[in-house]
Amino acid sequence: MKVAVIYASTTGNTEAMANAINEAVQASGAEVIFGTADSADKADVTGCDVILLGSPAMGDEVLEDSMEEFYTGIEASLSGKKVGIFGSYDWGDGQWLRDWTDRLNNAGAVSAAEALMVHLTPEDADVEKCKEWAAAAIK
Repeated sequence: MKVAVIYASTTGNTEAMANAINEAVQASGAEVIFGTADSADKADVTGCDVILLGSPAMGDEVLEDSMEEFYTGIEASLSGKKVGIFGSYDWGDGQWLRDWTDRLNNAGAVSAAEALMVHLTPEDADVEKCKEWAAAAIK
């Protein structure tokens, strides 16, 4: 199985989530493409069996700019693809992940797992939740 873990991070919180997710995916024995939205190859990512995307909530609960650009570039290729999303936030209630979930559904993506959200810096329990989420998402 080939899994992409692609993320954007501004404060390091979503990056910490991505690192925990990447660790769990690697522990499963899957082949992993791991990197940031501003450097990921769209064709490599859309060629994966499972795609896990992460972005912090920005501004009025929207995706971080590099993830928005990356996601828009692959959105038309996601029909039938298993995709999971995750991210960190400081304020709000998770609207950016609900909006992103709607976009994935409209693109025809298959949900790998319910969107995963962590408030601010992931603590030990959050890191474990990220690992459990990843294990469930790639099943």
